[in-house]
Amino acid sequence: MMATMIDTPFRAPSRRATGSLLGLAYGDALGRPTEFLTVAEIERRYGPAGPRELTGDPALVTDDTQMALAVGWALYDAPTATPADLEPRLRDRFVAWSVSPENNRAPGMTCLRACAELARGTRWQQATVAGSKGCGANMRVTPVGLVTGYDLDTLAGVAQLQAGLTHGHPTGLAASELTGYAVRVLCDGAGLADLPGLLRDRARQQHRVYRADWLGDLWQQPGVDSPADFIARGWDECLTALDRLDAALARPADGTDPCLLTGEGWIAEEALATALLCALRHPDDPVTALARAATTAGDSDSIAALAGAFLGAAHGTAAWPAGWATRIEYADQLTTLGHTWDR
Repeated sequence: MMATMIDTPFRAPSRRATGSLLGLAYGDALGRPTEFLTVAEIERRYGPAGPRELTGDPALVTDDTQMALAVGWALYDAPTATPADLEPRLRDRFVAWSVSPENNRAPGMTCLRACAELARGTRWQQATVAGSKGCGANMRVTPVGLVTGYDLDTLAGVAQLQAGLTHGHPTGLAASELTGYAVRVLCDGAGLADLPGLLRDRARQQHRVYRADWLGDLWQQPGVDSPADFIARGWDECLTALDRLDAALARPADGTDPCLLTGEGWIAEEALATALLCALRHPDDPVTALARAATTAGDSDSIAALAGAFLGAAHGTAAWPAGWATRIEYADQLTTLGHTWDR
């Protein structure tokens, strides 16, 4: 039976944080079986519309949702939004995830390698994989954008810190901040269509802002002359990804694999851009947007997870079919955190 969508246009959005976290998990679950398949293989299995139904009881997610929950609980547990309180809690949650028997969902090697060093007590700036800007940096950042009470400087610092513990490349940091910022402004009422411009403005404003209070000496890597030069490289690559997004949106929607236009999503800035492309192509039909994101030749689960986070933040829980919330893995944790941060 096909999922029953709530009629559009949507009611006034409510429970945006819950909608965002659930959307992330729904996209993750729909993209989990299609990752590593070609578009032709996905369409043979699911038809041209792609996967549109949760399967399994519960519907299983991947490390994307697991690590988003790790970030979420670290934020929930921290008495203050400071590096001193958040870094050890993020470290503990990441390490616990890395050794959990539930960590059997093809986790990223960068995260595993960095977590092994974190478990040894290595200073995080040395434990991180300095050259990696994989999407593991921002697939998990959604909770940072949901926390009520964070100002934009705090959001930026927390987003970059959680990325930096495993992915030390400046583009991973910048893309994580932009992803968290996108979730934040959508929860605050920004329109989906306004996101590309808002993200571009943010990237330009932050172009040479190195958050030393959060990142310490992470910038001191071979070939880097200054903290500002280090972080500017990340913002430049994000701006290039946004250029590709703008060019893709200017084209007619002809069924082309979004990965051919904005990248396959294995790296952080491409995961952001391709997820946004899927969400913006179907702003009022979230299930179709997730199916499109899952019907891609790239990192389908991460692309669909981020698309779901954006659409849920924009539309709240009304975005999603009735009944899905009781069928998704980790439903209790997702809804508990969501209720905590709902506006």
